[in-house]
Amino acid sequence: MYAYIVRCNFSDPAKEQAWNDWYSGPKIVQMLSKPYFRSNQRFRRSAGDGRDYLALWVLESPEAFTTKEYTSDWGFFEWKPYIIDWSRDLFSGDDIVEDSFAVLPQGALHVVSFDNMTEDRALQGQKAYAFVHPKMVWLKITGLDRHTQLIGVESMPELPRSWRASNAFSGAQEAIYLPISDFHSAAARKR
Repeated sequence: MYAYIVRCNFSDPAKEQAWNDWYSGPKIVQMLSKPYFRSNQRFRRSAGDGRDYLALWVLESPEAFTTKEYTSDWGFFEWKPYIIDWSRDLFSGDDIVEDSFAVLPQGALHVVSFDNMTEDRALQGQKAYAFVHPKMVWLKITGLDRHTQLIGVESMPELPRSWRASNAFSGAQEAIYLPISDFHSAAARKR
Protein backbone atom coordinates (compact mmCIF):
# COMPACT_ATOMS: atom_id res chain seq x y z
CA MET A 1 0.00 0.00 0.00
CA TYR A 2 0.96 3.65 -0.43
CA ALA A 3 0.31 6.92 1.39
CA TYR A 4 -0.84 9.79 -0.80
CA ILE A 5 -0.44 13.04 1.13
CA VAL A 6 -1.89 16.31 -0.12
CA ARG A 7 -0.87 19.49 1.72
CA CYS A 8 -2.02 23.03 0.97
CA ASN A 9 -3.14 26.42 2.18
CA PHE A 10 -6.40 28.13 1.20
CA SER A 11 -6.36 31.80 0.20
CA ASP A 12 -9.99 32.96 0.56
CA PRO A 13 -11.39 32.92 4.13
CA ALA A 14 -14.89 33.71 2.81
CA LYS A 15 -14.93 30.46 0.77
CA GLU A 16 -12.89 28.28 3.13
CA GLN A 17 -15.78 26.68 5.05
CA ALA A 18 -17.59 25.78 1.82
CA TRP A 19 -14.38 24.22 0.49
CA ASN A 20 -13.92 22.21 3.69
CA ASP A 21 -17.54 21.04 3.58
CA TRP A 22 -17.07 19.87 0.00
CA TYR A 23 -13.67 18.24 0.52
CA SER A 24 -14.61 16.49 3.78
CA GLY A 25 -17.93 15.28 2.34
CA PRO A 26 -18.68 14.73 -1.36
CA LYS A 27 -15.01 14.76 -2.44
CA ILE A 28 -14.02 11.96 -0.05
CA VAL A 29 -17.03 9.88 -1.14
CA GLN A 30 -16.16 10.49 -4.80
CA MET A 31 -12.50 9.53 -4.39
CA LEU A 32 -13.15 6.40 -2.35
CA SER A 33 -15.39 5.11 -5.15
CA LYS A 34 -12.41 5.17 -7.55
CA PRO A 35 -10.13 2.14 -8.10
CA TYR A 36 -7.24 1.70 -5.65
CA PHE A 37 -8.33 4.43 -3.19
CA ARG A 38 -8.72 2.68 0.20
CA SER A 39 -9.06 5.32 2.94
CA ASN A 40 -8.85 9.01 3.81
CA GLN A 41 -8.81 11.50 6.63
CA ARG A 42 -8.35 15.28 6.53
CA PHE A 43 -6.51 17.46 9.04
CA ARG A 44 -5.85 21.11 9.85
CA ARG A 45 -2.62 22.35 11.41
CA SER A 46 -3.04 23.51 15.00
CA ALA A 47 0.61 24.06 15.96
CA GLY A 48 4.06 24.11 14.40
CA ASP A 49 5.27 24.82 10.86
CA GLY A 50 3.88 23.65 7.55
CA ARG A 51 0.85 24.00 5.36
CA ASP A 52 -2.53 24.52 7.02
CA TYR A 53 -4.28 21.49 5.49
CA LEU A 54 -3.27 17.87 5.07
CA ALA A 55 -5.27 15.05 3.47
CA LEU A 56 -3.90 11.55 3.98
CA TRP A 57 -5.07 8.85 1.58
CA VAL A 58 -4.07 5.18 1.56
CA LEU A 59 -3.89 3.64 -1.91
CA GLU A 60 -3.41 0.10 -3.15
CA SER A 61 -1.33 1.16 -6.14
CA PRO A 62 0.15 4.18 -7.92
CA GLU A 63 -2.10 3.14 -10.81
CA ALA A 64 -4.84 5.01 -8.95
CA PHE A 65 -3.71 8.18 -10.76
CA THR A 66 -3.87 6.68 -14.25
CA THR A 67 -7.34 5.12 -14.18
CA LYS A 68 -10.07 6.53 -16.40
CA GLU A 69 -12.17 7.15 -13.28
CA TYR A 70 -9.48 9.38 -11.75
CA THR A 71 -8.35 11.27 -14.86
CA SER A 72 -11.86 12.03 -16.08
CA ASP A 73 -13.22 13.35 -12.78
CA TRP A 74 -10.61 15.26 -10.80
CA GLY A 75 -13.08 17.73 -9.30
CA PHE A 76 -10.95 20.59 -7.89
CA PHE A 77 -11.68 23.04 -10.71
CA GLU A 78 -14.02 25.30 -8.72
CA TRP A 79 -11.48 25.59 -5.88
CA LYS A 80 -8.20 25.68 -7.82
CA PRO A 81 -7.81 29.52 -7.74
CA TYR A 82 -7.82 29.45 -3.91
CA ILE A 83 -5.59 26.44 -3.24
CA ILE A 84 -2.03 27.64 -2.73
CA ASP A 85 1.27 26.08 -1.59
CA TRP A 86 -0.11 22.80 -2.87
CA SER A 87 1.83 19.55 -2.84
CA ARG A 88 0.77 16.06 -3.90
CA ASP A 89 3.26 13.42 -2.85
CA LEU A 90 3.12 9.63 -2.99
CA PHE A 91 5.00 7.65 -0.35
CA SER A 92 5.78 4.02 0.32
CA GLY A 93 6.32 2.51 3.72
CA ASP A 94 6.58 -0.85 5.39
CA ASP A 95 3.31 -2.35 6.57
CA ILE A 96 0.94 0.43 5.50
CA VAL A 97 -2.65 -0.77 5.86
CA GLU A 98 -5.95 0.98 5.29
CA ASP A 99 -6.21 2.40 8.82
CA SER A 100 -2.50 2.95 9.53
CA PHE A 101 -2.97 6.67 10.06
CA ALA A 102 -6.55 6.87 11.35
CA VAL A 103 -6.92 9.47 14.09
CA LEU A 104 -9.78 9.58 16.58
CA PRO A 105 -11.72 12.88 16.88
CA GLN A 106 -9.90 13.73 20.14
CA GLY A 107 -6.53 12.70 18.67
CA ALA A 108 -3.86 14.38 16.59
CA LEU A 109 -1.41 13.69 13.78
CA HIS A 110 2.24 14.62 14.34
CA VAL A 111 4.01 15.30 11.03
CA VAL A 112 7.65 16.03 10.16
CA SER A 113 8.69 16.86 6.60
CA PHE A 114 11.94 17.87 4.96
CA ASP A 115 10.64 19.94 2.05
CA ASN A 116 13.15 20.82 -0.67
CA MET A 117 16.03 18.99 1.03
CA THR A 118 18.27 16.45 -0.66
CA GLU A 119 17.78 12.80 0.21
CA ASP A 120 21.00 12.79 2.27
CA ARG A 121 19.86 15.81 4.33
CA ALA A 122 16.40 14.30 4.83
CA LEU A 123 17.96 11.04 6.04
CA GLN A 124 20.07 13.00 8.54
CA GLY A 125 16.91 14.72 9.71
CA GLN A 126 15.09 11.42 10.02
CA LYS A 127 17.81 10.08 12.32
CA ALA A 128 17.56 13.15 14.55
CA TYR A 129 13.77 12.94 14.80
CA ALA A 130 13.66 9.14 15.15
CA PHE A 131 15.77 9.48 18.29
CA VAL A 132 13.33 12.00 19.81
CA HIS A 133 10.11 10.41 18.40
CA PRO A 134 10.65 6.64 18.20
CA LYS A 135 6.97 5.89 17.32
CA MET A 136 6.99 8.00 14.17
CA VAL A 137 6.37 6.08 10.93
CA TRP A 138 8.74 7.15 8.16
CA LEU A 139 7.54 7.15 4.58
CA LYS A 140 9.80 7.45 1.55
CA ILE A 141 8.82 9.41 -1.55
CA THR A 142 7.91 7.31 -4.59
CA GLY A 143 6.11 9.71 -6.89
CA LEU A 144 4.11 12.79 -7.90
CA ASP A 145 5.43 16.24 -6.88
CA ARG A 146 8.28 15.03 -4.62
CA HIS A 147 8.28 18.04 -2.28
CA THR A 148 9.94 16.03 0.48
CA GLN A 149 12.13 12.94 0.27
CA LEU A 150 10.77 11.63 3.56
CA ILE A 151 7.83 12.38 5.78
CA GLY A 152 7.30 11.24 9.33
CA VAL A 153 3.76 10.58 10.54
CA GLU A 154 2.61 9.63 14.02
CA SER A 155 -1.04 9.10 14.98
CA MET A 156 -1.69 10.21 18.54
CA PRO A 157 -4.73 8.94 20.49
CA GLU A 158 -5.20 12.34 22.10
CA LEU A 159 -3.97 15.88 21.62
CA PRO A 160 -0.90 16.51 23.78
CA ARG A 161 -1.69 18.95 26.62
CA SER A 162 1.29 21.09 25.81
CA TRP A 163 3.17 20.59 22.58
CA ARG A 164 6.31 22.25 21.33
CA ALA A 165 8.23 21.42 18.21
CA SER A 166 11.31 19.40 19.07
CA ASN A 167 13.43 21.31 16.51
CA ALA A 168 15.57 18.20 16.15
CA PHE A 169 16.85 19.19 12.70
CA SER A 170 17.34 22.61 11.12
CA GLY A 171 15.00 23.32 8.22
CA ALA A 172 12.50 20.56 9.02
CA GLN A 173 8.81 21.37 9.24
CA GLU A 174 7.19 19.86 12.32
CA ALA A 175 3.51 20.26 13.12
CA ILE A 176 0.49 18.92 14.94
CA TYR A 177 -2.64 18.43 12.84
CA LEU A 178 -6.14 17.92 14.21
CA PRO A 179 -8.74 15.88 12.34
CA ILE A 180 -11.36 17.91 10.47
CA SER A 181 -13.03 14.82 9.03
CA ASP A 182 -13.75 11.36 10.30
CA PHE A 183 -11.63 8.48 9.06
CA HIS A 184 -13.25 7.08 5.89
CA SER A 185 -12.69 3.63 4.44
CA ALA A 186 -13.66 2.31 1.01
CA ALA A 187 -14.29 -1.10 2.56
CA ALA A 188 -16.76 0.39 5.07
CA ARG A 189 -18.63 2.16 2.25
CA LYS A 190 -19.17 -1.13 0.38
CA ARG A 191 -20.79 -2.92 3.33
